[in-house]
Amino acid sequence: MPLTGKQRRHLRGLGHHLEPVVIVGSSGVTEGVIAAVEQALHDHELIKVKINEGPEDRHEAAKKLAEGTGAELAQLLGRTALLFKKRDEDSKFEKLEKI
Repeated sequence: MPLTGKQRRHLRGLGHHLEPVVIVGSSGVTEGVIAAVEQALHDHELIKVKINEGPEDRHEAAKKLAEGTGAELAQLLGRTALLFKKRDEDSKFEKLEKI
């Protein structure tokens, strides 16, 4: 389900204080990075990912991460991507659908 503008704005507010939990290195988006992002999304649902210089630009890298993990890209600000993927059960973001 794609996020609405109001939902993205709400997630950006919640993610403002977060620190990046995964850093994409000079090798770009690899299988290992995607696996780390999937694990972090499962644990936290809303994460920041720092995208360093690599073979792809920041827009391509953020898109690959979102597609590779099945997450929604809530924001791309500079080299930091805010990704969201709601857990099926025990989610902290149940009320997000009502926004």
